[in-house]
Amino acid sequence: MRVHIFESEPWIKSAWQATGTRLDSVWVEGLLTPTGAQAYEDAQIICSDVSILNGVVLGRFKQLKLIAARSTGVDQVDLAYCRSRNITVCNVPAYAQNAVAEHVFTLLLAMGRHVIAAVQRTRRLNFSWTGIQGFELCGKTLAVIGTGAIGKRVAMIAKGFCMEVVAVDGYPDTKWAESNKVRYLPLNEALPRADVVTLHVPGTPETSHLLSKESFLLMKDGVVVINTARGDIIDSRALLEALASGKVAGAGLDVLSSENNLIAEDVRLQALGQSRDGLETELANHLLLQHPRVMVTPHCAFFTREAASRLMEVTVGNIEAFIRGKPENIVI
Repeated sequence: MRVHIFESEPWIKSAWQATGTRLDSVWVEGLLTPTGAQAYEDAQIICSDVSILNGVVLGRFKQLKLIAARSTGVDQVDLAYCRSRNITVCNVPAYAQNAVAEHVFTLLLAMGRHVIAAVQRTRRLNFSWTGIQGFELCGKTLAVIGTGAIGKRVAMIAKGFCMEVVAVDGYPDTKWAESNKVRYLPLNEALPRADVVTLHVPGTPETSHLLSKESFLLMKDGVVVINTARGDIIDSRALLEALASGKVAGAGLDVLSSENNLIAEDVRLQALGQSRDGLETELANHLLLQHPRVMVTPHCAFFTREAASRLMEVTVGNIEAFIRGKPENIVI
């Protein structure tokens, strides 16, 4: 079977070829959109990461058998549609826990020590310390929301900084928590204790706007928020309000709500027809991108050499296993 690989940036092709696979592959640049999908309607296997694979897009494919997601989360895929059409969906579990966890602290330390402002200042031969006094992590309380592989790794790094860690999870791993001196608390008890809140839950209807206006009101004044999970977990408009009031001192975001609308022109044009709520979210995203106390990175927390290699090895393995009739890492 031929594999159609979308969003085929050079690093993806390089990592794919490094696996030594002999899969018959078609490389397609850019996001997979309803218009673009028409050109590949006979595809049986598609491989993508951030493209929104809803019923409209997937309906263009007449012979689709497998979606090989180059990701752990599959909230970008309409799973109900896939079930109804008997389309298999595979993912890549736990390939980037180190990379994402380390990126959390990249954002946190850069904000806490005003690294960007300090570097920009010295490039102008300005060595003043005014306005760049930072804060230490030692002694601060970190609330880890979601203790899967990434959340647990974040907690362990935090312990290395002598932080106190509280955790929130619908399925707490009490044995792990006891051995690592982590306390599980309900969300409404963890948020008021936290100096830093970091998100590590999947994007689902249940986690949409988990951090809402009401959630921010529970937090300490001057809290720092980190999101390397999914953009919709935070209500962007509520975050802007919390930044304006001083409730949130700073935010480090590797993801934004509806971020695909910021990437490709054809996706942006489609977004013009969306609801008022959607348009307000887009405006909030643009304001966050320019906010002086917000750091936004381009959904790159996973992007290390090591994680990219693991990602592609498992993705190729998923496709080859499916072709052999023994699919692996099946979501549905």
